Amino acid sequence: MSSASFYKWRAKYGGMDASMIAEMKALIEENKRLKRMYADSQMECEIIKEAMTKSGKACLPKGDGRVGCK
Repeated sequence: MSSASFYKWRAKYGGMDASMIAEMKALIEENKRLKRMYADSQMECEIIKEAMTKSGKACLPKGDGRVGCK
């Protein structure tokens, strides 16, 4: 291990015990999962909007973030 890697690791994890490190890693994984879910949701929303505009229906955003069409 290079000294630069060691100091980088120590700056990130220094002062944490094993349970704190495990909790942080779990939170990082959950954050990744939530970001992926949000990205998928946004992509689905864009696909629906595109399909609705091609079908000739007017779609308007609602206050809760969903799209309503008339």
